[in-house]
Amino acid sequence: MLNVTRKRLKREKRRRRIITLCCLMVILFFCGVILLSLKNGSQTRRLSYQMCYLILKQIAPNLSENSVLALCEDSENTYETRAESNLIYEKILAQNVTRENVQAAEEQNTQEVQKDDSGETQEASAGAPGGLSLEKLNDFDYLIQNFYTVDSTTTINSSQLNAQSLLEKDCSIQKRTDEEPQILIYHTHASEGYSDSTAGDLSTTVVGVGDRLTQILEETYGYNVLHDTGVYDTDRDQAYSVAAPYIQQILSDHPSIEVVIDLHRDGVADSTRLVTEQNGVQMAQIMFFNGLSRTTAMGDISYLPNPYIEDNLAFSLQMQVASGQLYPDFTRKIYLKGYRYNLHFCPKSLLVEVGAQTNTLEEAMNAMDPLARILDQVLGGN
Repeated sequence: MLNVTRKRLKREKRRRRIITLCCLMVILFFCGVILLSLKNGSQTRRLSYQMCYLILKQIAPNLSENSVLALCEDSENTYETRAESNLIYEKILAQNVTRENVQAAEEQNTQEVQKDDSGETQEASAGAPGGLSLEKLNDFDYLIQNFYTVDSTTTINSSQLNAQSLLEKDCSIQKRTDEEPQILIYHTHASEGYSDSTAGDLSTTVVGVGDRLTQILEETYGYNVLHDTGVYDTDRDQAYSVAAPYIQQILSDHPSIEVVIDLHRDGVADSTRLVTEQNGVQMAQIMFFNGLSRTTAMGDISYLPNPYIEDNLAFSLQMQVASGQLYPDFTRKIYLKGYRYNLHFCPKSLLVEVGAQTNTLEEAMNAMDPLARILDQVLGGN
């Protein structure tokens, strides 16, 4: 009887050791899966979650399938943040099309399309209000609602977006008497074209629009402008990373440059038309864009430093205010997004979206006259 009891105790201990070993192996497996998913991105994460789900299902058959599948789906929405080019602006725009369409529909419901005396419809403005109230700019809520679109992936508060301090910053430059450039215009996405652009012809893309802006700034306003027509988006996923060393080299070769403008073309739904009429001329609306090097999930992004964020914000806000005074409805709201977008090269860095793929090249070209005048207003200290 005693021998039987001892054998039973030995079997029970052996069974417990096996169970403990199995549990340790499962724990180690899960740790390995988590480390692997963190290292190798969203596709590996999804496969890892599916493997975990199958193992858990065997261990606990009553496990809620919906909860695990929801976790797998959530993993698809996480951002790859180790390289800025993994979140190129084109992809971000594509992710935001649905949200922007909903916002546009809401604005259209509250802002009926107006008709002029001839009975023709005027397209509703997608941008800043025509009547600017400078007294209200110090009200953070008023400022955000009327001048900015803050992407859901980032945040900003009144200490970071103080209208008075931003408007008081000196964004002016002195026109040069020599031939050294003081303004640089370039295009991270040089291949961005318009509804009637010719494939392979850069003169019909934002590069051609940049030529037009360069011409007006030089001939009408007397600035020295260097227009870089380099193509950096052969691989669009790496465009910002590819462009950065070239722009840095240009600035190193030309220390006289004080203003850097990255000229883009927006991407919207095919039903959206970003058109405004200024002085009887149909033209594309423009939008200023600021990267904050900060996301809601991560906070400040240490590996994408930008010491000039406040200066960037001051430059775009002063441009927006000048536009509202000179050309109501010409600009859309300033877009604030996480990440940096190569706006760290100098204090007066500006990313400008000129219309969208639904605009014609002529409409984009026409927009350069008011844009040049607004630039002159701000850079001239007016």
